[in-house]
Order: sequence, then C-alpha cells, then structure tokens
Amino acid sequence: MSAITELRSMKRKRGTPATKTSTNLRRSDGKAAAVFLAPWFLGLVTVTLFPLVASLYLSFTKYDLLSSPQWVGFQNFVDLFHDERIWQSLKVTMLYVVTSVPLQLGVALLVAVLLNQGMKGLAFYRSVIYLPSLMGGSVAIAILWREIFGEEGLLNKFLALFGIHGTGWVSNPDTALWTIVLLHVWTFGSPMIIFLAGLRQIPDMYYEASQLDGASRWRQFRSITLPLLSPIIFFNLVMQVITAFQAFTQAYVVSGGTGGPSDSTLFYTLYLYQEGFSNLHMGYASAMAWVLVLIILALTGLNFWLSKFWVFYGD
Repeated sequence: MSAITELRSMKRKRGTPATKTSTNLRRSDGKAAAVFLAPWFLGLVTVTLFPLVASLYLSFTKYDLLSSPQWVGFQNFVDLFHDERIWQSLKVTMLYVVTSVPLQLGVALLVAVLLNQGMKGLAFYRSVIYLPSLMGGSVAIAILWREIFGEEGLLNKFLALFGIHGTGWVSNPDTALWTIVLLHVWTFGSPMIIFLAGLRQIPDMYYEASQLDGASRWRQFRSITLPLLSPIIFFNLVMQVITAFQAFTQAYVVSGGTGGPSDSTLFYTLYLYQEGFSNLHMGYASAMAWVLVLIILALTGLNFWLSKFWVFYGD
C-alpha cells in the first residue's frame, strides 16, 4: 500500500513542473495581451466612453463652454419638441436618408453586377470607381460640387450649349437638397466593393441549373442573386443609413454653414453644430446628439426586425 502511495506521489511531483510551466506561460501570455490591448483600452476610455458620459451629463445642463454647467433636468429635451428648426432639420435629414440610401445602393449593386461579368482590367475599374468614396466626404469635393451646381457652375455652362438657361441649383430651395443627394449617390464605391465580394461568393452551379431550366437573366437575378445577396444588402443598408444620418461636411460646405435657402439643407448634424459651436448652447446640442443616437438605434432595430422577412441566410 505504501509503494502505491509513493508511486502516486512521484507522479504528482513529476507533473508539478509541467503544471507550473503551463501556468507561467498563461500568465506571461495574459500580461503580453494586456500590454498590447492597453492603448486600445486607453483610447476607448478617453476618446469614447468619457466624452459619451460627459455629453450625457451635459444634456441635462445649461452650458455655454465659458461658465460652469447648470443643472436643468429634462428642460433641454422639452425645448427640443418646441423648436421649429429641429423639426425642419429632421424632415430634411429623413428625406435625405430615404432618397439617397436606396439610390446609392441601387447604383452600387448595378455596377457590381456589371463588374462581375469577368471584364478585363477589373482591378483598375474597381479602384477608379472606389475613388469617389474616399473623397466624397472631404471639403474639397464639397467645394467642387458647389462650383458645379452654382449659378455660374459647370452644369449651367453645359446646359447653355443647348440653349437651356439653368438655375442656381445650390441656392434654389427646390433643388439644393437634391444636389447633396446626388453627391451621396456618387460615392457608391464602398458598398459596391462589398456587393462585388458577395457576388463572387455565389456558386455558379445555381446559375447553370437555372439556365438548363430556361431562366432568363432577370429571373436569375431576382430568384438567385438577390436572395443569396440579401445579407450583404442588409449590411450595406444598415451601415449606409447610419452614415447618412451623420452627414455633415457636404451640407455645411454646400450651404455655406447656414442650412441653405429656407433651411432646405439644414441637416440635423448641421443644426447641432450651429447650436453647440456657433450659439454656444452646448447642453442643448448634447441633448440633440442623444436624440440622434436614439433615432439611429430605433431605425437600426427596426431594420433588424424587418430583416427576418426578406434576408435569406441559407439555413
């Protein structure tokens, strides 16, 4: 009996160094991971979490950046509902989102389908088409857009060749918003690249089988491409809706920071900027920011709920 006990003891002693080594390795791996993750956590706290909590606190205060915040409770949120320009900015932003996003995704999908036909020089065309997405949100492109659609812009000079007298597209309240919508549609490169990657993942056997059954190109697109590409369409839809709600640079530059004629291009983010940094109503602007967050969360949740009726995951 003592021999068996001694043998077990020797086995435990023999296994102890390996166990200690494994434990030490895990601890060293954990320390290394903590070191590499530290900059990310630092950025998360200082750049994201702290401003987030600070803006939430400021939304319940009256704050002008020059004096100490004064607690006013829900007064800022109550004032939002009685602000006519808030409702105008929401109207403009919603109209911008519901028109520009479907148009942009439609153009992106169409171009992706054309590029997926196996044409030569695909990498070149893909890069050229993606280029506007890199510059679409820049100040330079917004200024260029204003010059194109101005009263003496390139578009009116082109129309004059045919005897057509153009208008000031940017200064006209009936057309000002649509110039910004067109700018957003023009930057379709990012969703197009994602669509193209999704199209490359659809097996050819589905199309070959449908051809044997006599299916037309349109029937193949409607019955094969769209259902199998629906998760990609849903992803692009959610991301582009969020991006469209945050549009600022285009509206600020094209309208000169005023919101355009008759507030026709007064985007919600532009009005938020005016209240926060022009009028120094920082508490009110913080409340506006949190309302925008809630609107985006609600619409994103609605999109996820509706997705179960049209998104096909193959399960």
